[in-house]
Amino acid sequence: MMRSVKLAVFTNAVLLLLVVVVGAVCFFPLGAVTAGKLSDRVYYGGDKESGRVSLMFNVYGGADYIPSILDTLDTFEVKATFFIGGCWADDHTETLREIASRGHELGNHGYFHKDQDRLSLAANKEEIVRCHDLVKVLAGAEMELFAPPSGAYSENTVNAADALGYKVIMWSKDTIDWRDHDATLIFSRATEEAESGDLVLMHPTKETAEALPSVLANYKEKGLLQSVVSQTLGL
Repeated sequence: MMRSVKLAVFTNAVLLLLVVVVGAVCFFPLGAVTAGKLSDRVYYGGDKESGRVSLMFNVYGGADYIPSILDTLDTFEVKATFFIGGCWADDHTETLREIASRGHELGNHGYFHKDQDRLSLAANKEEIVRCHDLVKVLAGAEMELFAPPSGAYSENTVNAADALGYKVIMWSKDTIDWRDHDATLIFSRATEEAESGDLVLMHPTKETAEALPSVLANYKEKGLLQSVVSQTLGL
């Protein structure tokens, strides 16, 4: 009799444990656990001791303003990183080649500006590879940095990038210049509390081109060296 009671107690304890485990999985899905680990594989900033900051231009438009941006960068004798959209490059080959010929770093921004977080692993790879191959043919550049359009990425995105030898790049400061066409606002967002290791997101807009000389002058005054993203990350 005593043995039966002990067995019943043990069985009930096992069942209770199973209920707790199942409940935990339901209320705290595994995706939530892996989210932190996923972000550890994505770069939001660089070395805080490097003394470097990086302006990164995501390019799917604005070809008319890129010459002015390039001239300003030349004037300050600095280089920036341009994340190139594949379909844009296909239509603006000479502008792409001009960016490369002036010694700036080229990064991959996908081919069609898709929300990469909604794509399968294979579709993520296709977006990256298609842009990579086109830019390599047109400008002779072997890109290794990938900036997901709209900052949208998932585990499929990061896994695809890893498999293709790419690093996934986000940002620490966003000028939101594509939406707010205000040079003063762009300047303040790019420079306020700027510090070593910052990755500053921009786009080639009229107002960004206008704000750029003041932004670079501000960095210089603060003793921050404008560098390409790979240098600021120490890659």
